Parts: sequence; structure tokens; C-alpha cells
Amino acid sequence: MGFRSYVINRAFMFSGIIIGISVLMFVLARALPGDPARLALGPNATQQQVEDLRRIWGLDQPIYVQYFNFIRGFVVGNWGISIRTRNDVFYDVSRLVPATLELTMVSMIFSILVGIPLGVVSATKKDKWQDHAGRILSLAGVSLPQFWTGIILQVVLASWLALFPIQGRLDPTMTLPARITGMYILDSLLTGNWPVFWNAWWHVLLPAFVLSFPQIANISRLTRTSMIDQVGKDYITLLSAYGLPKAIVQYKYMLKNAFNATLTIIALSFGYSLAAAVVVEAVFAWPGMGLYLVTSIVWKDLNAITGSVLVVGIAIVIATLVLEVLRGYLDPRIRFGELTR
Repeated sequence: MGFRSYVINRAFMFSGIIIGISVLMFVLARALPGDPARLALGPNATQQQVEDLRRIWGLDQPIYVQYFNFIRGFVVGNWGISIRTRNDVFYDVSRLVPATLELTMVSMIFSILVGIPLGVVSATKKDKWQDHAGRILSLAGVSLPQFWTGIILQVVLASWLALFPIQGRLDPTMTLPARITGMYILDSLLTGNWPVFWNAWWHVLLPAFVLSFPQIANISRLTRTSMIDQVGKDYITLLSAYGLPKAIVQYKYMLKNAFNATLTIIALSFGYSLAAAVVVEAVFAWPGMGLYLVTSIVWKDLNAITGSVLVVGIAIVIATLVLEVLRGYLDPRIRFGELTR
């Protein structure tokens, strides 16, 4: 299969996944207990007022009509009004998405910079103390709940030792940087606002580490396994016989051939981190999409729930699509496998 046909095939497949996500999310949001019109008007509203608001919002229509109205509005940027903030959901989401993306991207930087070297060291020092330490850290990463890890680090590092702030993106005394992307680190860097730049980094480090901890574990475990699979290959024996330094053999050749599987888990980790940001943002009061979604669920804010969940779902699907395209470009055997199935 040609590369262009492969990309088109994948794009159509993931478009169907997005449609499925939108249907499932829309139905589940409306299955939550409680009447959003009643919640919006309060307990003192009359039944007639509730029915009038339901009619204005279209909640009295069949669910398939509500779904098509929602999709049509979503495409043109009309996502409805949030019953909690009284703002257009598109405005709320566009204002909050940069905070979640900033947290997620910093956590991915931690995951890659720590996870890959940790996996390489564990593989090259197999069954030694470095390997045992790496496996213990990986086990902790996949076993400890993120909300528990976040609370413990808040108590120890933020409250007892006062090394990090407990919550928020900036100190209250700091002036917000000029809004370019909405990501404080990037905006302050682009404008040369160094006090805000370092303060934003100081605030994001702790929640980003908590968010990255499970991904560090997953990336290091898969890197270790892939590297160990390369040890007995003939090309490793040949390169070693030529007298190449061990570090070059390990990092230039072994890691390169083992990186295909690691690339897969890195892309999947981005999607997982977007979803897990709901928990981390709630713990650290990080004003992003996760905290917005949690509060919207409590209020049964249907428009906010459907809009924010669909945005996160689309982001995850796009990240996975980019991964599939990269894998198909780097390894033509994957495209050939598509042809033979």
C-alpha cells in the first residue's frame, strides 16, 4: 500500500472513531441523574419555568435530534451555554485548553527524558542494582494512584519543605504574560518575561511530575524490554567485534532499532496524560480542562461535559493518528501488512 493511501485509510478509520466517541459521550452525559434545567434554575423555579428552559435548550426533543443539533453547533463553534459559568462553552474551553496542554507537554518531557534513559540503563545493567532500582520505580509508577501521589508530594514538598507551590499556575503577585498561546511558559518566553517564565516553571514542575510518573514507568519498562531483545542480535555482535565503544552501540544502534515500540507508547502516553489530567488538575487546583470537566459533571452541565470530553477525545485520536502515520513512514512493512490483511 502506498504511503498516501495508507494515510487516507487511517484518516477515515480515525474519523469513525471520533464519531463513535461523540455518540457515546453524548448518550452517557444525558444518562447522568438530575435535570440540568432544574439545576440551572434552582429549587425555587416552577415546573413551567423548567419546561420552558428545557424547550429553549432543546432538551424536550428526541435524543437523536439533540445529537445532530449538537454536532452541527460543534462544527461551527456554537457549543451552547454553560449553566455554571454562563459563558459559551467554546469560549470556556478555548480559554482552558492551553493550561492542560502546557501541563501535559511538560509531563511528556519528563516522561521521555527520564523514561528512556532509565530503560536503557536497566537493560544494559540487567539483574544488577541499577536494574532492580529501575524496576522498583516502574512498579511504583504503575501501582500508586496519581491522586495519592499528588497529595503526598503536596504535603511533603509543598507544605513541609516549602519547595513548591501547592496550587495554581502563577503566584498571585505575578502579572499574567501577554496572551499569545495561553501557555504561560511559552508566552513568557516569547515576550522575554523571565520572572513569569521561571515562576510558571516552578508551579508546573510538581503536577507535571505526578502526571508523568506512570508514563515514566511505562516508557522505561518497554524500552528495557525492547533493548534486551536487541542484545543477542547478530549486528550487535558484529559491531562489538569491530571495537565500537559500548555507549555508541547501545545508544546509536540498539536504541534506534528498539525505538519503534517506545515511540508507540510515547504517543499513547500523550493521550493517557490528557485523560489523567482530570485527576491531577483537581488535586493541584490547576485551572485547565480537567478541573473544568470535574466541576461540570457535578453541576450536570451537559454542554460543558460534551464539549470538553469531545475535545479531549479528538486530541487523543489525533495523537494516535500521527503515531500511525509516523510508524507507516518509518517502517514500510506496516503498510505492507495493511495490504495483506
